[in-house]
Amino acid sequence: MPSLVKSAWVNRELIYQLSRRDLLARYKGSLIGLAWSFISPMFVLGVYTLFFTEVFHVRWPSMEVGGKGQYATALFAGLIIYTFLADCITQGTRLVTDNASYVTKVVFPLEILPWVSSLTATYHALASLAVLAAFSLIFSGHVASTFLLFPAVLMPLALLSTAMGWLFASLGVYVRDVGQATSLITIALLYTSPVFFPLDHVSPGMRSLMVLNPLTFLIEQARNVLLWNRGPDWFGLAVYVAGCFIVCWLAYVWFQRTRGGFIDVL
Repeated sequence: MPSLVKSAWVNRELIYQLSRRDLLARYKGSLIGLAWSFISPMFVLGVYTLFFTEVFHVRWPSMEVGGKGQYATALFAGLIIYTFLADCITQGTRLVTDNASYVTKVVFPLEILPWVSSLTATYHALASLAVLAAFSLIFSGHVASTFLLFPAVLMPLALLSTAMGWLFASLGVYVRDVGQATSLITIALLYTSPVFFPLDHVSPGMRSLMVLNPLTFLIEQARNVLLWNRGPDWFGLAVYVAGCFIVCWLAYVWFQRTRGGFIDVL
């Protein structure tokens, strides 16, 4: 665990610069550049609001939230959490293979690549968060007083996503089929998590399955602080963070022990 933290701290400037490079490369050549990171979620949330509110007249199944646009914002809040992890898993399989030149550089710390991916995902999550805050102001006239507690939910999500980055980055080198399997994994994560509906509105059997999904707890907590004006479950978050640190350490150890063979495969 100390080596994991030390590596991230010592290379923090490199992590930032690589993340910045990835962001700029993603929007390179576009007329409005990074503004797309705000326009895209704005468009998505606008479409959700139009169709679910004006066309299908869907309401979030809770007495606490029945206002216009609330189903769309509740759905969008869940998608912020899901997209963060799904993107890190999908990109994780290519982290090493797409940066094969780094493998031959003995001095380059390969283990920071998942941190770069998580930092980039954090930027997009914060951009989506700004859009969600704007829509909340438009449709309800206020933003939840607990909105600023979202980093407490974001931190364990970033840890979990970084851990998945180490795991899938290593697997992606040795087992190329993993890249194809991630689409199935992310679909399973989406439909076994409460993105489209609250957890307490599913059958007990389905609920037992959904609580095993690592996204379920975080999605529920995100909605609490972003929309429902409730504080998070601090004890639950503490346990979750502890679990994420353990998973992070195991994934980091796995990556470090398997990286020696990368150069032979690539």
